Amino acid sequence: MWVSCTRFGQRRCMAERIALLDLSLSELTEMMAGWEEPRFRAEQVWKWLYQSLADSAESMTNLPAALRTRLETGTTVDPLRALAEEGSLDGRTRKVLFGLGDGATIESVLMGYDRRQTVCLSVQAGCAMGCVFCATGQGGLQRNLTAGEIVAQVLHFSRALRARASSKGRLPGAGDAVSNVVFMGMGEPLANYRATWKAIELLTDQDGLGMGARRITVSTVGLVPGIRRLAQENLPVNLAVSLHAPNDELRNRLVPVNQRYPLAALLEAVRNYTAATRRRVSFEYALIEGVNDSPEQARQLAVLLRGMLCHVNLIPLNPTPGSALQPSPRESVEAFRLLLAGRGVPVTVRLRRGIEIRAGCGQLRERQGAADR
Repeated sequence: MWVSCTRFGQRRCMAERIALLDLSLSELTEMMAGWEEPRFRAEQVWKWLYQSLADSAESMTNLPAALRTRLETGTTVDPLRALAEEGSLDGRTRKVLFGLGDGATIESVLMGYDRRQTVCLSVQAGCAMGCVFCATGQGGLQRNLTAGEIVAQVLHFSRALRARASSKGRLPGAGDAVSNVVFMGMGEPLANYRATWKAIELLTDQDGLGMGARRITVSTVGLVPGIRRLAQENLPVNLAVSLHAPNDELRNRLVPVNQRYPLAALLEAVRNYTAATRRRVSFEYALIEGVNDSPEQARQLAVLLRGMLCHVNLIPLNPTPGSALQPSPRESVEAFRLLLAGRGVPVTVRLRRGIEIRAGCGQLRERQGAADR
């Protein structure tokens, strides 16, 4: 069993593997103190994990052999095992299916752009939100991920980008490192709040990966208590809300959590968030042919969002095998965009990446599961 321990003298940690990526630097220092190792050993391990991107204790060559052996037998450095990988035809999108220590599986996606490398992270194995157009939601929830399992997804792609630069005979440059992270993969981040936020703290630690908080986006289907909690945090991460409908009747069908937190409560929480943070919120809107893409629905959405500090991302649906729901045609997407823009709503159409490899969350996992049956 892989665990993290925060009070090592009070728990039977020595009989179990400690997940190093679950630990903050202070927790790692505490662990080393329990092992009667000096503080600087924790700092060395930390640098190996987050700066050298080590995936094993054996590779931490400036540690004493006895300590490396203890780490090798008593801890887990990388909790992920790549089970399958697919790349888009243009080479800019790579999707990986990972296996976890208990047999659960998750997906992550690396999306390369001209000036940034973005990783789409999963926070749960499966999802309990039940959105009707989402492959992950159709499979249900297995469990929450730990902070280390979340961070490990970023480290995996960081290693891959660094190795790619090395294979070309040059030092890594600005385009050879993960620059942005979006919590938009499998699972609902605000339903696994503690691990999600600890992962953000680990990613932004200036002695580690040192990512800028403004380059991190947390997406939610609309868990109002989580949005209110996020507004009080001390790191200026971005918030994205998966909206997908301009009225409660339709949203109740597409996003079942709306029955618990209807649009009035959700938008009040978002307004409180923008007032507290002075940060613009993104509304994600998956356009589904004949369902939520009519001109009247565009006008309703414009009224709903009037006066808000926000931006709308229109996303033609990533179709799910076996579902009758299909993406809106290009002309409907453009008409929807023009109606919003004409009413003063900032709006863009998000470039879909990796369509030919079904890069939408849960789709590689679903196919792999079907192949294994």
